[in-house]
Amino acid sequence: MASEAEKTFQRFAVFGESSSSGTEMNNKNFSKLCKDCGIMDGKIVTSTDVDIVFSKVKAKNVRTITFQQFQEAMKELGQKRFKDKKPDEALENIYKLMEGKDPATTGVTKATTVGGVSRLTDTSKYTGTHKERFDERGKGKGIAGREEMTDKSGYVSGYKGAGTYDKKSSK
Repeated sequence: MASEAEKTFQRFAVFGESSSSGTEMNNKNFSKLCKDCGIMDGKIVTSTDVDIVFSKVKAKNVRTITFQQFQEAMKELGQKRFKDKKPDEALENIYKLMEGKDPATTGVTKATTVGGVSRLTDTSKYTGTHKERFDERGKGKGIAGREEMTDKSGYVSGYKGAGTYDKKSSK
């Protein structure tokens, strides 16, 4: 069972750490492992408990733990998580929780839309000159929407009867 735990340890140790070899784990990844595997439940075992256990098992002036230190930490967390069981059974249950788990990345980088963003980016609500930069579907017109394009028809801008001169003079 410990070999499966070691594989999980290595997967979480290298998560987000490009320079990590997978032999040592920092506190951030240790907390992530405890959260993703269900060891940290928020009631019996909290994030504070996980941080305290991590600080307890690591060496004084080091920021990472080895797999042996990780096993000590799991024994302590197992005793806290499964109070009614013997230490060996609790550790076994912790390893069962860890079995085959990978670092979760779903929902981590969600794009949040704050209430005002959708209102500010709705092109149908634009007024004035900003309205001219978009067509009726809300797509940008590009350079035609940004620059004053000259009308070479010979009529004054805004004249409603533009293009009707030929029809009138031929009578």
